[in-house]
Amino acid sequence: MRLVFLGTPAASVPTLGALLEAGHEVALVVSTPDRRRGRGASLSPSPVKQFALEHGLPVSEKVEDVLEVGAELGVVVAYGALISTKVLERLDFLNVHFSLLPRWRGAAPVERAILAGDEVTGVTIMGVRPELDAGPVYATEPLELGERHFDDVLRDLAESGAQLLTSVLADPEGLAHPLEQVGDVTYAKKVSPETFRLAPEMTVEVAMRVVRLDRGFLVVDGRRLRVLGARATEVSPGPGRLGVLDEEVLAGCADGALALERVVPEGSRAMSARAWWDGARYLTPPVWI
Repeated sequence: MRLVFLGTPAASVPTLGALLEAGHEVALVVSTPDRRRGRGASLSPSPVKQFALEHGLPVSEKVEDVLEVGAELGVVVAYGALISTKVLERLDFLNVHFSLLPRWRGAAPVERAILAGDEVTGVTIMGVRPELDAGPVYATEPLELGERHFDDVLRDLAESGAQLLTSVLADPEGLAHPLEQVGDVTYAKKVSPETFRLAPEMTVEVAMRVVRLDRGFLVVDGRRLRVLGARATEVSPGPGRLGVLDEEVLAGCADGALALERVVPEGSRAMSARAWWDGARYLTPPVWI
């Protein structure tokens, strides 16, 4: 099948690769503009654009260009920008969405599923309509969340979504008969830096969900301390206080504490929480906010 592909982050790449492996012709790849992705001043392409260039695929930053290449169908995976009604009226699109729709329509479905304490998430192959993530469903694949972290979950969803999409494309009967979404609709609003900020007034359960986003941080002496790993404990130095007990660094929450395991101090590298504590040499136990 002659396709166009819209995507930007690393989570989009498995689907693009699976389409090529399945023998589909990708006539054009559309990705967001190059931007600064590290500390350097130079611009870098998105992971999808980089993959496309390495495989000799034509690339554009303009969605409207998909109408000029004679494609039969479009595929979208975490593109990061809206597709105009004009384009949707002229070309059908399938979207690989990282939730079990209609739960968690929107920009941050994996983050919101973790923060809500969902036990199961998944991936949905749906048709694209002007209304946000409201298109018909072609296939779904559930995934147990458990206590897994964001990066691990997203990696598995990206892989299963890629395989699920190629299965859908190989089934003409299924392509012709999608089902409308059924169930309660929830929206996964976009995350902000405050989404990842740990706060002493949180319960340990809620704080652990933030840690599982892999970008959680607390603030100590005005500096960010990113928390890569922690476990819940009932022993606490008190809400908002840090302390050490039995070689563990504890951050007190509303009903217990986080026993910090791996952290990244601001401007430094990842290390054990105890190594950070020993290096900080606090004369009195600090507070965190």
